[in-house]
Amino acid sequence: MVLRAASIALCALALLASCHGRTDEATRPIEVLVSTEVETLDPRVSTDAVSVRISRLVHAGLFRLDGETLEPVPYVAKSFAWEDALTLRVELRDDVRFNDGALVTPADVAATLAAFASKTSRHRRVVEAIASTEEAGPRSVRIRLREAHGTLLSDLELPVLRKIDAERESGMTSLDALDGLGPFRVKHASRGEVLLEPRANGALPEPRHAVVIRTVRDENARALRMRGGQADVAVNAFSPTLLPAMGGLAEITERPAANLTYMLVRWDGRVDERLRHVLSLTLDRQRITSTLLGGRAVPARSLLPPMHWAFAENDTGGAYDFAPERARALLAEGGYRTDGTDGRLHFTLLTSTDRLRTSIARVLSQDLRAYGIDLDVTPLELGAMIARLSSGDFELAILQMPELTEPNALKTFLHGSLPPPLGVNRGRAHDPALDQALDEGERLYDKNDRKRAYSRAEVRASQVLPIIPLWHENHVTVVSPRAHGFRPSAEGRWLGLAGLP
Repeated sequence: MVLRAASIALCALALLASCHGRTDEATRPIEVLVSTEVETLDPRVSTDAVSVRISRLVHAGLFRLDGETLEPVPYVAKSFAWEDALTLRVELRDDVRFNDGALVTPADVAATLAAFASKTSRHRRVVEAIASTEEAGPRSVRIRLREAHGTLLSDLELPVLRKIDAERESGMTSLDALDGLGPFRVKHASRGEVLLEPRANGALPEPRHAVVIRTVRDENARALRMRGGQADVAVNAFSPTLLPAMGGLAEITERPAANLTYMLVRWDGRVDERLRHVLSLTLDRQRITSTLLGGRAVPARSLLPPMHWAFAENDTGGAYDFAPERARALLAEGGYRTDGTDGRLHFTLLTSTDRLRTSIARVLSQDLRAYGIDLDVTPLELGAMIARLSSGDFELAILQMPELTEPNALKTFLHGSLPPPLGVNRGRAHDPALDQALDEGERLYDKNDRKRAYSRAEVRASQVLPIIPLWHENHVTVVSPRAHGFRPSAEGRWLGLAGLP
């Protein structure tokens, strides 16, 4: 009944929209809908998903991540070679130029890495292993490391800037566009709209279409623009309830994604290791993914998603199974009551104000009552939630790692030495064996050796549960006929817009 009502309402709105004139379909920009505003166009400080995804359309790094495997491949780099374990030499392409026609140079690369290492950069930890960058020839740059660092090629996905721009003060909220090497340049930018136009001589062939990224906060309003033929692409923009109503006039595609939705637990609070396992065993991941998420997610049996190159089938001891009897046995061993009101456990669960996320949190709360666990669900705006998590003012929270591309990202989230503000280990997890495996994965260069290190980290994580993995949500994209063939990369980026016919 809800779905039918939504469909009728959207059809009526689309009919009204069709009564208004539209710009010529052949010439108007490809419109991408997002639910939040862009924070900044300065890639040195951009961290929100929209800003980062726009930056990779305007800029290009020495390397980029393969859209399917997430392995680093040369991009602005023509070739590369390890001179020794701590020294990487990179040859630059001769056909990649900035907007004003200037050829990218080793000096640009050196200035860029220095800028990302500065105190004002939000990405300085990514390049902290780099000791120096120097010109090794007219088209060559030599990068020296302080210590062995197996993630360097992935780290060099950071956008290369003009030397003059890299040496400018960074703008935390600036919408001033810096010169880039990507397939687009910024023609106009405001908080709610960023217009990109194609450019030649970038790292990719010149695109055929301009692109506008438009912020539309309300889900129904986004649906109206799609149904009315005003928008062309919306990635993860609609709830499972509304998504079926988008069929007919738009194509709905789906692909596995490099992300992890998880329950964060504060380690130095009341939720000890026994209770972390209880929570994991009482979560019916399969039911939630097949109902609330419309079957467009995969229940997690690891931290890394199954499509990731570093994923391995590990013996996790059933830590992520739905096992009510095992959960009740653990509660009994701990002396916890599962009936009545005396002795029941009570925790606060933080979640976002997104309707779907709040619904999921309330279903979890309802399910846990049967085990003597009461959850007080507290929806918060993103800024307020991050502030509470960073200060440690929480017990449980539902979060997502949206771009789990390089497995070394797990270190930032889980290593005992990286609580806020040094990293994002907001749960304050600290386990020496887990830290050791994560450190080893960061140091090693060989892909198979790294995979084995992260396999050990996965096994240890299933034993101590620094976080509780829930599921990996697929990228669900709604596209118009004009954008047919568009597919986001595994980490959800939009470089495929540059290749639309």
